[in-house]
Amino acid sequence: MPHLAIVLLSGGLDSATAAAWTLRQGAKLSALTVDYGQSHAREVDAARRVATALDIPQQVIDARFFAQVATHSALTQPELHARPLDRAAEGMAAEIPVTYVPLRNTFLLTLAAAALESRALGFIENGMDPTSIEASIVIGANAIDYSGYPDCRPEYYRVAVETLRLGSKIGTAYGVQLGITTPLIEKSKADIVRLAFDLGAPIQHTWSCYGAGPAPCGRCDSCILRAKGFADADRDDPALVLARAQA
Repeated sequence: MPHLAIVLLSGGLDSATAAAWTLRQGAKLSALTVDYGQSHAREVDAARRVATALDIPQQVIDARFFAQVATHSALTQPELHARPLDRAAEGMAAEIPVTYVPLRNTFLLTLAAAALESRALGFIENGMDPTSIEASIVIGANAIDYSGYPDCRPEYYRVAVETLRLGSKIGTAYGVQLGITTPLIEKSKADIVRLAFDLGAPIQHTWSCYGAGPAPCGRCDSCILRAKGFADADRDDPALVLARAQA
């Protein structure tokens, strides 16, 4: 049974690890990277490097218009909303911070589903038995060490996958089992770091900072959670090691 998978590859630690994990499962994997007008657009370049290192086909979508509608966020309108800095990691999930982008993951899942369905339809309508196809969207969402985002929780994905199935031709006409795979959803950041090393994921190319500077700020939620994950796993961050070597 062919397993068609598409990973939402942001360029961060989690999505790179999820991509490497999916390859290990033997899936026919491609990557979708979305430039949605995020202030930390450097992550798009990081995603390109990760896709190249993993040797997977990648499509980069220009969806910068999204920042004009999802405006209440420090990641789309940084001149209006300052991103939180120097917060304690233990308290980050207590509230939804202003770095949350309204319905971003819903938007990204829809784009990924459209690309994945198109790929599956190409096989089916050229003679492949639809019951032999498994199709899944892979996303590196995490509900343990995260910043309180509602679209990183397991209950969200349980509902989202049914919405996509009921709204798709492959789900309703052909009975393809369209799934959303969240391999990191219940892992701590330290667990994700350990898994990345075990898989040989190219995390030296990843970018997690919410800032737009040439180097990670070390102060935003994402930088703090990443640093805590490597510290708890007792590992050096290879992205920082590489940056120092290139300096």
